[in-house]
Amino acid sequence: MFLTISTTGDPERPATDLGFLLHKHPEKAQTFSTSHGTAHVFYPEASAERCTAALLLEVDPVALVRRGKGKGRGGAPDAALAQYVNDRPYAASSLLSVAMSAVFKSALNGVCRALPERVQAPMPLRIEVPALPARGGAELVRKLFGPLGWTSVDAVAVPLDEQFPQWGDSRYVRLVLEGELRLADALRQLYVLLPVLDDAKHYWVAPDEVDKLLRAGEGWLATHPEQKLITSRYLSRRWGLTRQAMQQLELVRLAESDDLDVESIDNAVDETTDTEEKPAPLAEQRRAAVLEALRAAGASRVLDLGCGQGQLVQALLKDVAFTEIVGVDVSMRALTIAARRLKLDRMGERQASRVTLRQGSLTYTDKQLKGYDAAVLSEVIEHLDLPRLPALEYAVFGSARPRTVLVTTPNVEYNVRWETLPAGHVRHGDHRFEWTRDEFRGWAREVAQRHGYGVGFVPVGTDDPEVGPPTQMAVFTMTAADETAQRSGNRTGTEKEANAA
Repeated sequence: MFLTISTTGDPERPATDLGFLLHKHPEKAQTFSTSHGTAHVFYPEASAERCTAALLLEVDPVALVRRGKGKGRGGAPDAALAQYVNDRPYAASSLLSVAMSAVFKSALNGVCRALPERVQAPMPLRIEVPALPARGGAELVRKLFGPLGWTSVDAVAVPLDEQFPQWGDSRYVRLVLEGELRLADALRQLYVLLPVLDDAKHYWVAPDEVDKLLRAGEGWLATHPEQKLITSRYLSRRWGLTRQAMQQLELVRLAESDDLDVESIDNAVDETTDTEEKPAPLAEQRRAAVLEALRAAGASRVLDLGCGQGQLVQALLKDVAFTEIVGVDVSMRALTIAARRLKLDRMGERQASRVTLRQGSLTYTDKQLKGYDAAVLSEVIEHLDLPRLPALEYAVFGSARPRTVLVTTPNVEYNVRWETLPAGHVRHGDHRFEWTRDEFRGWAREVAQRHGYGVGFVPVGTDDPEVGPPTQMAVFTMTAADETAQRSGNRTGTEKEANAA
């Protein structure tokens, strides 16, 4: 297997800086032992104007068979000869990816103490792989590398035999990539996409491969249009691992779209404390108040937006009046705990048909959330930065538009009654704000006015005559005129669809 990395430079930034970034001296030919053969690194050319580093991997077919114990690409059980006669020594694959990660480990991690400023800067690169297996052909190669910032992705199919063109092309391509990228980014792309294009791995795919994929795919995989194909093939189509990786990538995408850290939005599960408030009866009183308000509104199809660990969903399921319950949260950890709490995997078919858990950001509109009787935002708004509240407001009241919306949030005035809460502190480390009763009511009335709702307020917990209740709840009800207009709009849309059909 053979791979070359070339760059150009000038006297101020010589091309031989590539040697520093790869941690391999241009004047030396170096050899490294791997579990499946020998890797050689050398420089066919090295000058200030142009420098090329080459990685040559000599695969030992016998070692490959012995290590694989007859399994995998190197040892097909139905063809003993294929254990020793195959394309592994010549065609770029997961073997080359593993060799790259061992030989160019520091470069993959973006580490170079000698030239730290060069690590972070894009540089002109030309990468060539003479023989690359591509299940999907040259078109798939372009689909995978095209969105990654390369100015040129040249994938030319290799004919089966040049003397017999009528035989057509082989599954191999000659790949040349050109563009200005960070060296670490280019190497990570190759590390992931070489085995993806080969659509095979020479080793058993264990759960830790998910972490490897996420690390190597950082910065590009979460938004790649072929993300699902890449993830599935990289993880050898192991559905459980693929689903886990896709969920993590969706979390990364949501975080990047809001310019936040993943940890800051996947925080519905507190690692150190139970998210049930202390004292516990307040949490129970809050759920009881929500259930009472939903029943009073005659709601049967309910959205629990920011459902967390599923306590409210569990309470709703106990009442057959609620025929459809959808729990939405951005945190996959919270949804996993909720599914475990609800015992979804052991739930009867009729009961399971009533509940759905979905990952989603509450600050984005989602047409699948339209048409419900009620939506609950229980202890949710205080976890958002104030500038994000208008987005949540529009997604719920402007787009989804349920007939009833319940919003509960802490009353900051009551905090003085918590003996264990230091003065000036909020109740939870992730609360971005906590409102007084006047502040909450002012916000709620403005939201109601803007979107055609009426609003009333209900105390939750002991209503202290001086500082009010520990939790405050706003009950938004769509005005009759807006509800009539909405129903009319829904009927008109249905009639248009029927006429179109």
